[in-house]
Amino acid sequence: MISVPFPRRVLLRAAAATLLAAAAGLPCAAFAEDVLRVSAIPDEAPTELQRKFAPLGAYLEQETGMKVSFVPVTDYAAVVEALATRKIDMAWLGGFTFVQAKLRTHGTAVPLVQRAEDAKFTSKFITAQDGIKSLADLKGKTFAFGAPSSTSGHLMPRYFLGQEGLNPDKDFKTVAFSGAHDATVAFVQAGKVDAGVLNASVWDKLLEQKKVDTAKVRVFATTPPFFDYNWTVRGDLDPKLQARITQAFLKLDPANPAHKEIMALQRASKFIPTKAENYAGIETAAHAAGLLK
Repeated sequence: MISVPFPRRVLLRAAAATLLAAAAGLPCAAFAEDVLRVSAIPDEAPTELQRKFAPLGAYLEQETGMKVSFVPVTDYAAVVEALATRKIDMAWLGGFTFVQAKLRTHGTAVPLVQRAEDAKFTSKFITAQDGIKSLADLKGKTFAFGAPSSTSGHLMPRYFLGQEGLNPDKDFKTVAFSGAHDATVAFVQAGKVDAGVLNASVWDKLLEQKKVDTAKVRVFATTPPFFDYNWTVRGDLDPKLQARITQAFLKLDPANPAHKEIMALQRASKFIPTKAENYAGIETAAHAAGLLK
């Protein structure tokens, strides 16, 4: 969690707000606007999510003048529900979880920005089995997706498998859900499954960190590109605050020493504006895969 001391003026303002709330008979939670509550889909280990968010949270505190609190969740559905019930203000979502959030909030969730890389995202199919050289070779094999609501770890790979005439539930021996991208690699590397799929960004990061035994595990197929991750806010968040958050992300520059760590941890070359229409293809794929009713 990001937590820095409030300036004296903020403390005085908060104290005054509390007194006013008490006088008016209002709950003090009504003044939680001084805190920007942020969460993220748990697509990696909780410790990794915290490590990635820490410098970004500190930067957003500087840019918004608000305290920024990271709110961890147990699964993808919890992020969607927290955004819909105003328990958080902003979330790092995958394309599919954004579609779910849009539907759950009756179209009010607002995607603000995405990494440039997210406009052409891909997933990697991996294996440690010599006999698997193409998607067709997955017939009769054991397989691991990431989380059920993962865009790059489940939905889009399942959709593209369907485009190749493969139905995982019928054509694979077993289908497992590892829960996260790094866990999928661990499943494949340990021989728990014959093959799996994860997002390209996490795969590249694990390679850089030497957390993959490349003598065993290899990529044998890559999906076509699709839109994926974005930062989304609840629709009733103050429009001026939405604009400040957007500008803060757009200002991030890896050439700026003050921003270098943030961008490296976010694995971003730059952030660009996004819009709900960008994820229409993912919604179509979700319906086609039977993941949305």
